[in-house]
Amino acid sequence: MVEVRGRRIAAALLAAATVLGAGTACGIADAGEGSVADKDTLVIGVNGDQPGLGERKGGTFEGFDIDIAKEIARRLGVTGANVTFKQVTSATREKMIQDGDVDLVVASYSVTPERKVKVSFAGPYYVAHQDILVRESDAGKIRSIDDLKGRRLCRVPGSVSFPRVHDEQGVAAVPVEADGYAGCLTELTGGRLDAVSTDDLILAGLAAKASGNGPPLTIVNAPFTDEPYGVGLRKGDADGCEAVNKAITQMYQDGTAPRLLDKWFRPAGLKVTTTVPQFEGCV
Repeated sequence: MVEVRGRRIAAALLAAATVLGAGTACGIADAGEGSVADKDTLVIGVNGDQPGLGERKGGTFEGFDIDIAKEIARRLGVTGANVTFKQVTSATREKMIQDGDVDLVVASYSVTPERKVKVSFAGPYYVAHQDILVRESDAGKIRSIDDLKGRRLCRVPGSVSFPRVHDEQGVAAVPVEADGYAGCLTELTGGRLDAVSTDDLILAGLAAKASGNGPPLTIVNAPFTDEPYGVGLRKGDADGCEAVNKAITQMYQDGTAPRLLDKWFRPAGLKVTTTVPQFEGCV
């Protein structure tokens, strides 16, 4: 009887040790990933082909998203050489966050339910609106999303823009593939497509870049969606999300965000919103 009881006690102790060990190992793994709120260095994913938002020029990046990313990093206590930018695309953003290639993504990254399954979002830091960019000579023919039926519309892999028109709105536009929005601009000015539909901030940057080169372009000014631009970060990093939200709030309160919006988009004639957006909530 004593021997049986001894074996039971030993088994119970072994089971407890196994559970404790597993819990400790999980704790170490979680701690190893870390929160962006506690990092001394940050790698931030940004676009490289969106004039006015995130554009690579030589070895540097410039644009509204780049300035927003620098401000967020500074308010998290990370500055100068401790901030590194890495180019992402619409198709690679989630995987680069999940794989730890980047700590944050600030790249005209619309918050969607599908994306929230894979990553967490702080913000949004701005709410853009989907609109349409056309050649000025076609402005009389394309006045709304419905006029895109049967017309050649740019489609960028990983972007929500074409699906917003074709799938959600049910407009039978004809897809023309491009690697990014710089490619869309080339196709539009070259006459190989009829329109580019995406966020108005992106369109304003594209129109400004094309100014004086090729046929004049114009934004239709017929917005048909809201696109909340979030800051992507590792799924479950609630502390990091809250810290980034605090930084965004401060940027609107002290006038930094309105100043940056004015700097990058007022010259293109785009009317921007300068009040702090309603946050999605950190989950």
